[in-house]
Amino acid sequence: MIKVKEYKGHIRNWEALCQELKVDPALSREAREQEILVKAYSAWGSGMAGHMYGMFAFALWDEEKEELFCLRDQFGTKPFYYYQTADGSLLYGTSIRRIMEQPGFVKELNEEMLQLYLSLTYVAGEDTFFKGMKKLLPGRYLLWKDGKMEIKRYWTPEFHPDESKSLEEWADEIHTTLEKIMPEVKAEGETAESFLSGGVDSSYVLAMSDVENADTCGYVEERFDESRLAAETVKILGRKCFRSLITPEQYFEIVPYVMYHMEQPLGDASAIVFAIACQDTAKHTKLCYSGEGADEFFGGYNMYRNAERYGENLKTFYVGNTNIMKEDEKKKILKRYYEDVLPINLVKEIYEETEGLDPLTKMSDVDIQIWLEGDIYLNVDKMSTAAGLEIRMPLTDRRIFDIASRMPSKYKVNEEQNKVAFRTAAAKVLPEEIAFRKKLGFIVPIRIWMADDRYNQDVREKFHSEMAEKFFNIEEINAIFDDYIGGNSDNWRKVWTIYTFLVWYEEYFVKR
Repeated sequence: MIKVKEYKGHIRNWEALCQELKVDPALSREAREQEILVKAYSAWGSGMAGHMYGMFAFALWDEEKEELFCLRDQFGTKPFYYYQTADGSLLYGTSIRRIMEQPGFVKELNEEMLQLYLSLTYVAGEDTFFKGMKKLLPGRYLLWKDGKMEIKRYWTPEFHPDESKSLEEWADEIHTTLEKIMPEVKAEGETAESFLSGGVDSSYVLAMSDVENADTCGYVEERFDESRLAAETVKILGRKCFRSLITPEQYFEIVPYVMYHMEQPLGDASAIVFAIACQDTAKHTKLCYSGEGADEFFGGYNMYRNAERYGENLKTFYVGNTNIMKEDEKKKILKRYYEDVLPINLVKEIYEETEGLDPLTKMSDVDIQIWLEGDIYLNVDKMSTAAGLEIRMPLTDRRIFDIASRMPSKYKVNEEQNKVAFRTAAAKVLPEEIAFRKKLGFIVPIRIWMADDRYNQDVREKFHSEMAEKFFNIEEINAIFDDYIGGNSDNWRKVWTIYTFLVWYEEYFVKR
């Protein structure tokens, strides 16, 4: 008999799987998906993920074999952690805090992670900030039997450019594929809303959905406020819109809540805004769509336009979407520096996998394997869960990635535009001014707010605290802070990354 010991996710093609595996489709969603997992494992074993579309991380116990099987989906949309105790037991699950509560867990800081965090602003790779606590990486499964653990990779992103198709043909394939996916994203009887920024990804998802209400965030500072653009999109599409107006007081007040529920520090300033958006959205729905995935799949970031210029040098420096502190600076500010703990080590294997491919594909693959899992999907999962909201991401789908994996880079990025084919697809249901609008990013006025003495008092206190002295040379981090206050606004990311680590450390190692 096989039992589901842990499961988090949503299986999109459940109707087809119910028919194939003889599962009663009238079961509740929870019972139905658990039975799908059990029967899929019985039918296909470790190859089961190849038959499933959606977002999932789970653990199954085979009573007959006395074997544990744990699996995380291809992109890592849902987290999964494991920890081996001193007596040889395995603790595992989708929540670090729940693992910490179990007998045998010993809470110790993995200080080496701080060195990586100061560059990346998120926790990349299989290690975590807790000694001995590991992440099961995307596209892997774990087998545990007789006290022995084996981890295997069942899926790797592969890229095989097909030069035979035109731009319009690629756009048609994206559009028709999304048309097939959208009905699977929610079941009959479920109602949903959709997050909406000023960008094409969320606008396209909204346009392709049947949801009536969109949810957007705005600020008093107009130059940072995308909600006005979102309001225009909503009006054109004939939908309604809920708008959260976020104040600096609200933003700074919720930082400890975010770091606690994130379970590991995250220096992405937009995560705080996203947490507030999740809380506000959960007041009127329990299900919401979001547009993550397209940027990494289809060349959405402006820096991708520099890919050809970087060429072979990429493998010497490109470690993903963020790299805010170099090694010389970290040596100055850290009390303990580990010479062999380098961000570039996290991506060497990825560059080996993409040897011979063009520079844009290499950059995209690094972001798909490192940045998406470590930052974007972690944020979406943890903040939605904390708010009691479920988020589904239609564009994060193997069928969508399959198109991107075959698409030549010239249809992703050119000199004038990024995400060219994707925008062309979106223009089938959106006005061109929305589909081809310049990428703004999920911008936050933090670089202004944190320089304001009305809001930065906790930052100042933590930068001078005994807690900070454990890890940092106080004079050096305060020199960075003072330089930022003095007008070097480019330093805000460094200040914020140090601050979020200290807030997280206080939540997990001082208060508790």
